[in-house]
Amino acid sequence: MNLKTTVLCVLMLCLGVTAFAQDNVVDEVVWIVGDEPILKSEVEEARLSAIYNGRRFDGDPYCVIPEELAVQKLFLHQAELDSIEVSESDVIAQVDYQTNQYLAAIGSREKMEEYFNKTSSQIRETLRENVREGLRVQEMQRKLVEGVKVTPAEVRRHFQNLPPDSIPYVPTQVEVQIITQQPRIPIEEVEAVKARLREFTDRVNKGETSFSTLARMYSEEPGAAMTGGELPFYGRGQLDPAFANVAFNLQSPDKVSKIVESEYGFHIIQLIEKRGDRVRVRHILLKPHVPDSAIVAGMGRLDSIADDIRNEKFKFEEAAAFLSDDKNTRRNHGLLPNPNNNTSRFEMQDLPPEIAKVVDKMEVGEISKAFTMIPQNTGKEVCVIVKLKSRINGHKATIAEDYQRLKDIVLDKRRAELLDEWIRKKQKTTYVRIKDSWKHNCNFKYPGWIKD
Repeated sequence: MNLKTTVLCVLMLCLGVTAFAQDNVVDEVVWIVGDEPILKSEVEEARLSAIYNGRRFDGDPYCVIPEELAVQKLFLHQAELDSIEVSESDVIAQVDYQTNQYLAAIGSREKMEEYFNKTSSQIRETLRENVREGLRVQEMQRKLVEGVKVTPAEVRRHFQNLPPDSIPYVPTQVEVQIITQQPRIPIEEVEAVKARLREFTDRVNKGETSFSTLARMYSEEPGAAMTGGELPFYGRGQLDPAFANVAFNLQSPDKVSKIVESEYGFHIIQLIEKRGDRVRVRHILLKPHVPDSAIVAGMGRLDSIADDIRNEKFKFEEAAAFLSDDKNTRRNHGLLPNPNNNTSRFEMQDLPPEIAKVVDKMEVGEISKAFTMIPQNTGKEVCVIVKLKSRINGHKATIAEDYQRLKDIVLDKRRAELLDEWIRKKQKTTYVRIKDSWKHNCNFKYPGWIKD
């Protein structure tokens, strides 16, 4: 297991001894790294978490896991020395994501609390600390390797010296253009949503119930049942413009905002705190129901647009620029960007599943029939047509076609070597004590834990 995987394992899986360890385990300090202890319960907890998630250990887990925790503590100690901090908004965003993952896997808040034998707030607090430590470790690692660079000559040399069977295989990649249309929601459905939000506002203003209770019960934002509609601190540029305009103009936590429409739906907002150029609010999100007739009509409009393109009345790129509702691709001729590699190339598994299913059977230049999908960023169903712009079939990597991918491989190798060297040097200047019964027969990756 590499260091990054270790960090993610620790920050995402460790939720406290009562979640996994048996109640009759007597806790003890088994390692000390600097002035930080590693407890038997921590090791047992991580071991059972790993088993639960299907991890196989390369060696004795009671040797592997404490060493991984010790490596993390080396980075955390250096992060403390270098005053490395991470933003609270990043921490909360990761906590929200992980909490939602647990809810999706377990089924409900009550079942989650029963599974971990903790209240929701205790689960979130434990996650918060683990996430903060994990992000600080990642930021410390990033700082240590930020100066690593490789030249084109180094990339060529690295792969020229590889045997043929070690040259990376590049899976099939595609470029996809997209046009979307939002189904037209009947005005009476929009008015019904606004009426419900006005009712919520009246109930809060009259003191009949709290805003957070209503958010838990009715908000359609993922995770609202857990958070009471609370969002982390955000800057204006991180929020939908219409939402931000209202949120940043709120002055009193006692007031509920007017109804605001964003790309996600309709909201009412309550201020929690302002801090400089950031704001923290809670909100209730309701989404108008989209009738089947609106979806059918939207798909019909797109099929008509696709027919006009096939008949050369205009080009796909022109239709994307003037007719598409997808603001992220309108200015780029409909070309779908891949956020994972800052290009427009996707491996099939990285595409939204609805698009991948359609594109898999298409020829280059072909335009699909209309279909529907739910974009992850908005959660609102849209009608879609796509054009397969290009396909690069799977192949052995070459410098000419895959330079950036090969450069990244060499860069990752150099960075891993630098971090490995840093760990070995840090070991020499760090006090380490391992309980005798926990070091016998251990074949550590970094032997420097045991000093003569």
